[in-house]
Amino acid sequence: MSELETLPVVDPIIDPSLEDPLLEDGDHERFAHYVKKDKLLPSAVEGTPLKALCGKKWVPSRDPGKFPVCPTCKEIYQQLRGKA
Repeated sequence: MSELETLPVVDPIIDPSLEDPLLEDGDHERFAHYVKKDKLLPSAVEGTPLKALCGKKWVPSRDPGKFPVCPTCKEIYQQLRGKA
């Protein structure tokens, strides 16, 4: 099973760029993004931002099933899996 899952939203300890309080505006409201599964629960519980494969940073707050998958995340994911 893959360790990635779609979300409409990386650990600030691992990725210092997430410490910036000014999270990105934009397509997180329009797309579900791929993120590491092990980051989902801490984000949901603690409200910590996530970083998608495409580089998008945000705090998830919506049901990803209601959005199309981010085309950039999907392309990167397919390349990582060797399906480009």
